Amino acid sequence: MVAPLSLPVVGIDVSKATLAVCYQATDQQLKHLEVSNSKVGFQQLVKACGAQCLFVMEATGTYNLALAYYLHEQGGEVAMLNPLVIRRFIQMHLSKGKSDRKDAQWLLRYGQQQPVSRWQPDEQVLVECRQLEQVTEQLLKQKTMVSNALEALQRQPIISKTALKRLQQTLKALTQQVEAVENELLLLLEQRFGPEIALLCSIPGIGRKTASMLLLFAGGLTRLNNYRQLIAMAGLSPREHSSGTSIRGKVRITKMGGGLIRGKLFMCSFSAKKSNAACQALYNRLVAKGKNGKVALIAVCNKLLKQAFAIIKSGVPYQADFPSKLALNP
Repeated sequence: MVAPLSLPVVGIDVSKATLAVCYQATDQQLKHLEVSNSKVGFQQLVKACGAQCLFVMEATGTYNLALAYYLHEQGGEVAMLNPLVIRRFIQMHLSKGKSDRKDAQWLLRYGQQQPVSRWQPDEQVLVECRQLEQVTEQLLKQKTMVSNALEALQRQPIISKTALKRLQQTLKALTQQVEAVENELLLLLEQRFGPEIALLCSIPGIGRKTASMLLLFAGGLTRLNNYRQLIAMAGLSPREHSSGTSIRGKVRITKMGGGLIRGKLFMCSFSAKKSNAACQALYNRLVAKGKNGKVALIAVCNKLLKQAFAIIKSGVPYQADFPSKLALNP
C-alpha cells in the first residue's frame, strides 16, 4: 500500500548505536537530529518530529526493527527501503561524499519525491517462526561442520578415541536439536496455517514441510497481488543481460532472496514432474524443445508457485482437470 503524500516526511539513517534524523521544520528548513538507537532515543525522535509522519529508513536487518515497531505503535507510517534502491537514487543525483546526516537527508528527499509503500509489522507467531527458522539454519551449519570434522578425523592413520567420542556426541546432540526445533516450527505453522497447509498439500509434489515453509516465507500470501510477485520473491524470475550486440551469458534466474524455499521447491520439482499433470506436461514440452533438464525443473518450480498462489487465493484444492480461465477466454 502506498503511503499518502500529505504526511510530513522524516528520513532516518539507522546504525547499531545511533539514529541520524533529518526532518523539515515548520519554516521549511531542514533540521538534523542525532539520538541513540534505544527506547529513549525513539521518544526523543517522536518528540522532535511528531508521530504523524512518514518515517523513511533503509531495511538494515535487526537494527531498525525495534524503531519501526515503536513508530508504528505511535501511529506513524513507516517505509523500509531496499538499501540498493536508495543507493541508486543517490548516485542518480551525483552526490559527492557520504555521512549519516547526508544519508538521512537523501532518505527524506526520496520519501518526498517517490511513492513508497507502508511497512506493516508481521504477526507475532510469524516473527517467532522466522526466529526458529534462523536457529535451524545455524544448527544445520554447525551439524555440517562437525560432520565434516568427524569424517576427516576418521580418515587419519592415528585416531584419538576422546576426540572421536566428543565429535560423535556433538553430532548426535545437534541432530536432536535440529529435529526438535523443526518440529516446534512446524507445529506453530500448522496452528496458524492449518487450512492453508492442507490446501497446498493437495498439490502433487508439495509436502507438509514445503507447504509450511512456503507460507512462512510469503507471510501466508495475503499481501501479494499476483503469482509473479511470489516468483520474484523466491528469486526464480528470469534475468536477461543484453544490450545491442552485447549479450552476457544465458538468461538465468535472479536468485535474489528466498534461497531456502528455492532449494525446497527444486527438490519438490523432481516429484512434481512425475505426479503433477501440469508440471509433467510443462517439463516434457521444454525438454522436447531441447531445453536443459535443470532449466525445465526451474520452470516446474515456477509452475508450483503459480498453482500454490491460485489455490490459496481461491480456497479450492488442487484439481488436475481444473479449467483455466485463459483457455475459456482466449
